[in-house]
Amino acid sequence: MKTESPVPASTAAMRPHSAHWGVFRAAWRDGSLSVQPHPGDPDPNPLIQNFTNALDHPVRVTTPMVRRGWLERGPGPDDRRGHDGYVPMSWDEVLDRLAAELSRVRDLHGPQAVFGGSYGWSSAGRFHHAQSQVHRFLNTALGGYVRSVNSYSAGASAVILPHILGSMDDVARRNVTWEQIVEHSDVVLSFGGMALKNSRVASGGISRHIERESMARAAARGCRFVSISPLRSDMPAESRAEWLAIVPGTDTALMLGLAHVLATEGLHDQAFLRDYCDGWDAFEAYLLGRADGVPKTAAWAAARCGLPASSIHALARSLAGKRVLVTVAHALQRAEHGEQPVWMGAVLAAMLGQIGLPGGGYAYALGTLAHYGKRMNAVPVAALPQGTNGIRDFIPVARIADMLLHPGTAFDYNGKRHVYPHIRLAYWAGGNPFHHHQDLGRLARAFRTLDTFVVHEIGWTATARHADIVLPCTMTLEREDIGAAPTDPLMVAMHRIAPPHGQARDDYDIFADLSERLGTRQAYTEGRTSAQWLRHLYERTRAALAERGLDAPDFDTFWARGELLLPQQADDGGILRAFRDDPAGKPLPTPSGRIQISSPVVAGFGYADCPGHPAWLPPRDAPTEDHPLYLVANQPATRLHSQLDFGAHSVASKLAGREVCTMHPNDATERGIADGDIVELYNARGRCLAGVALSDGIRPGVVQLPTGAWFDPAPDSDPADPPFCVHGNPNVLTRDVGTSSLAQGCTGQLTAVQVRRYQGKVPPVRAFDPPV
Repeated sequence: MKTESPVPASTAAMRPHSAHWGVFRAAWRDGSLSVQPHPGDPDPNPLIQNFTNALDHPVRVTTPMVRRGWLERGPGPDDRRGHDGYVPMSWDEVLDRLAAELSRVRDLHGPQAVFGGSYGWSSAGRFHHAQSQVHRFLNTALGGYVRSVNSYSAGASAVILPHILGSMDDVARRNVTWEQIVEHSDVVLSFGGMALKNSRVASGGISRHIERESMARAAARGCRFVSISPLRSDMPAESRAEWLAIVPGTDTALMLGLAHVLATEGLHDQAFLRDYCDGWDAFEAYLLGRADGVPKTAAWAAARCGLPASSIHALARSLAGKRVLVTVAHALQRAEHGEQPVWMGAVLAAMLGQIGLPGGGYAYALGTLAHYGKRMNAVPVAALPQGTNGIRDFIPVARIADMLLHPGTAFDYNGKRHVYPHIRLAYWAGGNPFHHHQDLGRLARAFRTLDTFVVHEIGWTATARHADIVLPCTMTLEREDIGAAPTDPLMVAMHRIAPPHGQARDDYDIFADLSERLGTRQAYTEGRTSAQWLRHLYERTRAALAERGLDAPDFDTFWARGELLLPQQADDGGILRAFRDDPAGKPLPTPSGRIQISSPVVAGFGYADCPGHPAWLPPRDAPTEDHPLYLVANQPATRLHSQLDFGAHSVASKLAGREVCTMHPNDATERGIADGDIVELYNARGRCLAGVALSDGIRPGVVQLPTGAWFDPAPDSDPADPPFCVHGNPNVLTRDVGTSSLAQGCTGQLTAVQVRRYQGKVPPVRAFDPPV
């Protein structure tokens, strides 16, 4: 394949492309972008409309930039990061300077002083995958880097699930499917709900959004959906769900109350617990109060979760003898002690004896991503190999600020003691930690400790504004790639829709030229251009199709067609079905080979904040007299994370240019707040402004402000003061602590705040204005 020249505007046709939020067609004509969803998608995602004004938006980075303070004073910690000007520079000069700085850090401190940051969501393409690109570069050019493990979305669950059932992929991806729910499920008991805004998204792209229609079909057959969440919107209307408006962060207490009813009334499946589980006796002693003198009754649970004890009794009794599926959303484990609801959800499902049955048991995170609840493809999809990392040091991904602020300090993780390395240079491509991370004032201080901070970006995010070197990279519509996901049958030829904006370059070409300066170009490129890499990666899939005797077009034919339908595996239920059918011959990958109701391994770690069985551990960051409201800082509905927050669809959802906070009318009336007001949310860590929308679809005492509004500190703010975001980023308020010593996951879902009507002149939003 040759790199295509831009098609003349007068003749440009709609071409295929793919994003994490859907497959679509697009055309760039006369400086205007048109997009259309894939015709086979039954429920297209409106997020594709964020592309329409993105290609030439003023916030795009158009030329390489170097922070003035770094240019004048050289590498080193600097309190001006985030509050400094930038100097444009030619590509040759900036790459020469960057290569020299990489060599300096490598030679003086070693690759263990370099952190390779990237979250991997910048593109659905398998080649232009920023995380793979930056990690491959650091491995081949420097010999390695300090990496991060796990994710902000599933930091706790990815660590606890292998101790109790198996890997997160096995429990979330290779388990219960939507087909099974439509046909078999009697009850879907959903802790945290299954919001469509989440299941509309999948890494690598998604061609058919089936969640809405699947829930509608299951409900029409008689399946009962129960949504346990402080937000009614966490389950679509098509599910006909019962809404239990729980106090945030108390799901484990409710699960224990349900379990107590089942156990004391003999409604639990004792044969299943005996034949398939390990550690029931220790957990039962805790549940019934023999271990601590506190029976976890329905009344005990009601006092914590805010639901009537009678409702807990009725719900528990209604589950016995039914094909029940228990689901736990990512949101629940993005909080203090986030391991506990994940574990307790599996225990509740085990007590009901449904694990391994079609449409029953436990499906962690179903409804959280479009990957989940789908069949796996039967042929592989290749990705860019990252090479070998020669550095063993790592951090849990949400501990970046801890690492930068406290080098040499010990930390616990999954039963072992580690030490934070001393990072001098961070290299970020394809991510915006000022979206994912908590306590943004603390994060900004952490980045100021670096010698050098390098960022590839399409736009002037807060991360770019804190960087020393900002390199403009192309966005997905400006390059060619292959879109594919392991649970989606459609492989997409992602055609280039428009030429690069300004001086933007592909990440691959930037890294190739940097590698040239470091003497490692061959190791990085293997002698291939981008076009040759696409052919090379496609060949693995083509060969697997040919081996099965299926349609296996050559690359040119695939590229001309625009898409290729891949075969999928049978709906076999994965390791949990195999274990149920043959517990002796197909044991689970746990220490006992069974479901770990209790875990001697976890107990042996000695973590007070994550004991050897699921337990209720009260939160430390709970409402107080000064900050009496729970803030739910969940994922946005109008963008993926913070991507394209300046896009047309995202901007249209804002109120007076600011993110929208949802409040219950009763809470608003108490504070003299009216629908449409600008309000200030605050606590000891910071403040932010938002427009307010009133709704009875939120539990009283709870406010909701989604993440993803680009961090925009007030123009007169002092870097030493708690941050004041005028745009509505809730992570100026959230607490930067780990879920527990076991997983050290992100706790950004919940915090305590106060809200008041904003008085005085409202500062302008400048998040989408490029810096000076």
